[in-house]
Amino acid sequence: MEKKDLTERTGCSCCNGHQHLNSPELSRRQFVKMTGAGAIGTMALSGLSWTALCASTSSPDFKPQRQPLVVKPILSYEVPVRRSQTSWRSWGGIQSEKDASEEMERIEEELKILASGADFPVQFLPVSGIRNKEEIENIQDLSSADTIIVYAAGGWMDRFDVLNSMGKNIIFFCRHKSGPVYLWYEIISPRYLRQHTDNLKVTGINENDVVIDSQDEILWRLRSLCGLKNTVGSRILAIGGPGAWSQNLDTVMKVVGEKYKLDIRNISYDELGGLITEAKKDNTLLKNAKNRAKAYLDDPGLKLEVESKYVENCFVLEEIFIRLMDKFSCRAVTINNCMGTIMPLAETTACLTLSLLNDAGYLAFCESDFVAVPAGMLMANISGKPSFLNDPTYPHDGVITLAHCTAPRRMNGVKTEPARIMTHFESDYGAAPKVEMQIGQQVTNIMPDFAFEKNVGLKGKIIDNPMMPICRSQIDIAYQSNSREIAEKMPGFHWITVYGDYLKEAEYSLNKIGIKLEMLS
Repeated sequence: MEKKDLTERTGCSCCNGHQHLNSPELSRRQFVKMTGAGAIGTMALSGLSWTALCASTSSPDFKPQRQPLVVKPILSYEVPVRRSQTSWRSWGGIQSEKDASEEMERIEEELKILASGADFPVQFLPVSGIRNKEEIENIQDLSSADTIIVYAAGGWMDRFDVLNSMGKNIIFFCRHKSGPVYLWYEIISPRYLRQHTDNLKVTGINENDVVIDSQDEILWRLRSLCGLKNTVGSRILAIGGPGAWSQNLDTVMKVVGEKYKLDIRNISYDELGGLITEAKKDNTLLKNAKNRAKAYLDDPGLKLEVESKYVENCFVLEEIFIRLMDKFSCRAVTINNCMGTIMPLAETTACLTLSLLNDAGYLAFCESDFVAVPAGMLMANISGKPSFLNDPTYPHDGVITLAHCTAPRRMNGVKTEPARIMTHFESDYGAAPKVEMQIGQQVTNIMPDFAFEKNVGLKGKIIDNPMMPICRSQIDIAYQSNSREIAEKMPGFHWITVYGDYLKEAEYSLNKIGIKLEMLS
């Protein structure tokens, strides 16, 4: 960057103060511009009023939920007929209708146990058995499934081709020792995946879609696909329009549309300003915001270090966002140019508001950085926990600092972490949480790349909550990878951090939309 850029740039050094470097502030015409082939595109919303919004939306106490992954289990088998003095049966322990019936009962029981232990919403449809590809047409509930688990006990691969042509995600399960051995335990690689060649030939299915025996291996793949279902094609509100950090906006939004197919609804600051002005005349809203702020601050794990009016205004802003998401049937929101634009409108910063929304089960991000926001949505939908969009620093000596002013407090999805409510650092204004994240907690970090071709994943462990003059929520994480390797391979800018180990799920789901994940751990 030239020295001129550094001296003329205003606003937050890590947030949208830099947005104008390569992306001028969005005009209304850009709001409604479709974002290229394959994109669902963006749409501007107008004519909003607080009175109409309250009349058409439900209580802000509503808790958003992920949609369940609907899974169809299918047993593929054959019933051979004995013939004299020749081979008449293939490998495998499923050789009769009785064998198949017992196997379907076994599958049903395994899936009941799987569902009871799942930490994500999943619905298993009844098991269907097929002896040839023609019988697939008789499966009445197949169209309602998001994912198919093929129990490949026997039969030929033409039926698998028919199932794959439906465009649904498929997991192949083969038994070795968990029950009657399956034919495809022997031949799924050379016969189907490689199609009698030395290389993968099937489109949409690869070696990572094959599970042998393990129910746990099925479970984490379904968790990943549940996250993918709740992300791809989903809707998000972009307050102030989408951004792309320092990247070309049209280029980023085109790729976002092609890979994530997000339905982005834009709300201009003129529209938001009108809503805030009208909402502040609603005495009921103001009273509720004051009461909710008081209840929030009564938490013994919180320390208030700003005027309470800034916290109360954050709760006003929270209800406005919740009602907007309810009206437009979504659970995700992001704010562009939040520091320089939203303060005069809301008379606070959006930092605490976004933290509150994430704690309530929404997906809320600052900066409208659509390089990183889709990955943040995906990781939250996979884990069922809030994701922390943050600014990374430089890795050194096995440690890196991650920081931002909008961290959720309920990072484990249940319990709120202690926090100090301070001003937003760069503006020294409003209300922002300094969340004291759990020391020793394992975290997954996803580094989205600008090109949407190869993200990088890194496991780490929180070792400190420092108090440096940077964004308020700060964590030092330790890792076992080589610091120089991380420095050489870290792409993009913003990182996404979630509690727990979800690298396998991230790799599996990203691969489905054409993004590789390089894991450094």
